[in-house]
Amino acid sequence: MRIDEPRGPVHLTYCTNIHPGESWSEVRADLHHYLPAVKRKVAPGEPFGVGLRLAAAAAADLAASREQLEEFRDWLAANALYVFTFNGFPYGAFHGERVKQAVYRPDWRTQARLDYTNTLADLCAELLPAGLAGSISTVPGAFRRDAGGPADREAIARGLAEHVAHLVGLERQRGVTVRLAIEPEPCCVLETIAESVAFFSEHLFAGAGRAHLAKLAGLTPAAAEVALRRHLGVCLDLCHAAVEFEEPRECIAALRGAGIAIPKVQVSAGLRLRVDERSLAALAAFGDDVYLHQVVERRDGVLTRYLDLADARAAFKPATQPAEWRVHYHVPVFRAAMEELGTTRGFIEEVLALHREEPLSEQFEVETYTFTVLPEAWRNDDLVTHLVRELLWTIGELRPCAGERH
Repeated sequence: MRIDEPRGPVHLTYCTNIHPGESWSEVRADLHHYLPAVKRKVAPGEPFGVGLRLAAAAAADLAASREQLEEFRDWLAANALYVFTFNGFPYGAFHGERVKQAVYRPDWRTQARLDYTNTLADLCAELLPAGLAGSISTVPGAFRRDAGGPADREAIARGLAEHVAHLVGLERQRGVTVRLAIEPEPCCVLETIAESVAFFSEHLFAGAGRAHLAKLAGLTPAAAEVALRRHLGVCLDLCHAAVEFEEPRECIAALRGAGIAIPKVQVSAGLRLRVDERSLAALAAFGDDVYLHQVVERRDGVLTRYLDLADARAAFKPATQPAEWRVHYHVPVFRAAMEELGTTRGFIEEVLALHREEPLSEQFEVETYTFTVLPEAWRNDDLVTHLVRELLWTIGELRPCAGERH
């Protein structure tokens, strides 16, 4: 939905990766079931935005059928819905089976990731309302254990440059702007905002990325840098940033100082806890075999990272200096606590307060995809009620005195 603010409009939606459909027919059924129901309660008298998640197979199916695409476009128009952003992070299955590290594969060193993201960009260009730029969020290069060396970073930069060449072509041919938003995440090649700034500055706006784009698109190095800055940016996922103990004002200032755009902010919260027997016992209920739940520990000012909850629990040893854990487990954004566990909702509140001072992005997407694996005590509401509550809480933070506070 469009929210008009004094400094300009923003578009808000929720990410449909919360729904389990993987094929296009399954995705279409999910969208038909949930989107009108959510819209009726959040934006009954105005258009409602869609944050579309399509696996590679679903994207290829939709792109290959003009009839299906036209049918979808007609359904969106009939229901006052519009697509403005895609989640292009998970390539394959994302529900109902073990995902873990597979969510980062194929990565940006591969042709498969490039082809998939190009297809999403083509679909975005087909579905975008006139005058609105689109966005696609994507993996932060690669999983760190898969690609940690300098040659890997060069390959990632070249892959991203090839996608930007595709986006430049779309803009030239169709007059449509689509931006790729790289989403830093714990245990990936780009984990923190500082690492992201360094990568953009050294490998994209200069180095292999700029040189490769200049060659592909027939641009001067200076024009290639302009195109990269126009079409590439960071997806600021607020759960990921909070888990990394980022400071909101500092990380936003770093991105602005480097001239890196934020095409999309993902409104999400993680878990936080002061580690003791009671909090560890409460945390046990959040273990699952589907998603990766990275843990960052801060003890006496030092950060230690663990790949998953089980690794952190196995390594924990009580000490004189207490430890704080932050856990990559997307929990409802409106909750400040979950019994013995806290959440990083306060980080969202800080970032959205900074946005009210000076806009960060024109696109916001609530992304709590873990509904089906949350402990049963925290999913008593039906999914529509859950989504509506998250969106209304976020509206209240974007536009104080609007929405609903909890």
